[in-house]
Amino acid sequence: MSHTGRPRLSLTVNGEARSLASPPTASLLDVLRDELRLTGVKKGCGLGACGACTVLADGRRIKACLALAQSYDGCAITTIEGLESDGTLHPLQEAFIRHDALQCGYCTPGQILSAVALLEEGVDSRDAIREGLAGNLCRCGAQPNIVAAVAEAAGL
Repeated sequence: MSHTGRPRLSLTVNGEARSLASPPTASLLDVLRDELRLTGVKKGCGLGACGACTVLADGRRIKACLALAQSYDGCAITTIEGLESDGTLHPLQEAFIRHDALQCGYCTPGQILSAVALLEEGVDSRDAIREGLAGNLCRCGAQPNIVAAVAEAAGL
């Protein structure tokens, strides 16, 4: 417990060890956005239906709006801010740009992080990409371009 009476939460966020006092009912989304100011993580529906809040927890994609932060104590969390390395975009970020796979951009961070995990899981077709990204919604209609970007990154 911290001096505020809140439990301590230790996370490695985008490669940096972070320790903070967090209410036991705080979602990981709220901790990332409000406490750590990582605003690339988007709050969409707040119900886990849209995928805008997708982050990686120990390499697995999760919906941060549904995740109690305390449940991820000790985990490595990756947000969109953590994908670039030394000023170089992640290959999926570059593919999204090349394929114009965004319009308003609100879903883009969650789409990209979900796609990073999907590529780690392995895909062998555009249908598998569509199925693997089904939990991430794009309301602007960029879905065909998103699939094309992920397919390029997958070498399909």
